[in-house]
Amino acid sequence: MSGQGASWAEAFLEMMAVERAAAKNTLTAYSRDLTDATGFLAGRGHDLASAAAEDVEAYFAALGARGLSPATAARRRASLRQFYRFVLGEGWRADDPARRVEAPKKGRSLPKVLSRDEMDRLIAAAGARDGAQGLRLACMIELAYASGLRISELTALPLATLARDPAYLIVKGKGGKERLAPLNEAARTAIKAYLQVRPQFLGRKGSGGDAKGQAANPWLFASRGKTGRITPRRFAQLLDEAAADAGVDPARVSPHVLRHAFATHLLEGGADLRVVQKLLGHADIATTQIYTHVASDRLREVVATRHPLAKKR
Repeated sequence: MSGQGASWAEAFLEMMAVERAAAKNTLTAYSRDLTDATGFLAGRGHDLASAAAEDVEAYFAALGARGLSPATAARRRASLRQFYRFVLGEGWRADDPARRVEAPKKGRSLPKVLSRDEMDRLIAAAGARDGAQGLRLACMIELAYASGLRISELTALPLATLARDPAYLIVKGKGGKERLAPLNEAARTAIKAYLQVRPQFLGRKGSGGDAKGQAANPWLFASRGKTGRITPRRFAQLLDEAAADAGVDPARVSPHVLRHAFATHLLEGGADLRVVQKLLGHADIATTQIYTHVASDRLREVVATRHPLAKKR
């Protein structure tokens, strides 16, 4: 790569390495993906800096026609989206040429849901990140997926709640209503591993990093920021990065999607709708019923693609 687009790409990779502590293999993948996009755009007389929305759309469409695996194509789209979000944030462009591709389609509004395999890949990708960052992110994903927590509930969990390795949590949700949230063995194991490195997310000595400062921070997912805990926005950013590593399009992933996956996979496994309603903390069962449509759509898709008679058509 050369020119302004190349310098922007270099700055993006440096930001990922320094500010987000991206793993070496993640940086290599981002670099490879941006180089691939640059080659395509050059054929249309543009580079990463000058590309219009139509050029990016054409690139995304071409990925599907090149015989790439779905995981590779999804990761390349994710890399380009991440790059242009960075460029927009730096003020180098006044628009995001990749944003139009992410616009929601018209039609009935159903929750975005990840498959069980995609959830497994997402958790594995989070855990593969270096050191404490990986343990914290994997713990947050495991906990959200195991318990169906809202992002506000997840980031507001007090440390004391999990100090004694409970089998369930008492969560205060919307309207101050309390409910029980289960913790499976995988989530409890992830929590134990994270607690070993939690002190690394506290301030240094003199700013809360000593024993007194550590004891004073009440949050499970502590942070050196002003609030003392990780913010929903930061968690969403880390989730995007894990999705890209896992080959899952970040446009399909958000903290709330983990809650959707929790509910849908329970129903697919035969859970009673009323039980799911209680676990999600929905006041009205009509709110929970949307997941029955999602589960039914997925079941029909399985029958249509996996049944022997369907394959003969």
